[in-house]
Amino acid sequence: MQKLVLASNNAGKLIEFQALLAPLQFEVIPQGDLGIPACEEPHHTFFENALAKARHASSASGLPALADDSGICVDALKGAPGVYSARYAGEPSSDKANNQKLIAALQGEPNRAAHYVCALVFVNHADDPKPLIVQTEWHGLIQEEPAGNNGFGYDPYFFLPNQNMTAAQLDPMQKNAISHRGQALRELIAQLRMRSE
Repeated sequence: MQKLVLASNNAGKLIEFQALLAPLQFEVIPQGDLGIPACEEPHHTFFENALAKARHASSASGLPALADDSGICVDALKGAPGVYSARYAGEPSSDKANNQKLIAALQGEPNRAAHYVCALVFVNHADDPKPLIVQTEWHGLIQEEPAGNNGFGYDPYFFLPNQNMTAAQLDPMQKNAISHRGQALRELIAQLRMRSE
């Protein structure tokens, strides 16, 4: 097993990444287990934040690193909360508070279109001149009331017309098959396989 630092301490993300990367013989270690503090995320794009996090984790650990920056973009809110999704309602971050603020912001708004974005960056080392970069989207609608107990973040409010349920009503395997993070990781894995051939 090759060790890989995940530049996140989000338990939900860790479980998803461990499941998806296990077939490639990667042992995914959250940066917190190595005493690596969270990286600043000063950028306005998912990709720039993910790259900063990956380089930070790799520099501190001396290991390859994987970082994602993801969030939800709501059409009627000009793409907000976007890169601020995790702390939309302020610090300390709270899924409940973030969701309450989002639903309040959409009161009376007929356009409920939204999409999750996931930017994934993999670096072999901190100064890797050719990081692997993938960005994907997962489209749905923001519904008024929460439904489902799986997932995290905005999942209980993120309705998927094709599935006729929210992201939080999907079982984890279903979610990994179609989510923004699942799509991005499959693309990244394809790139990793090509690089190792």
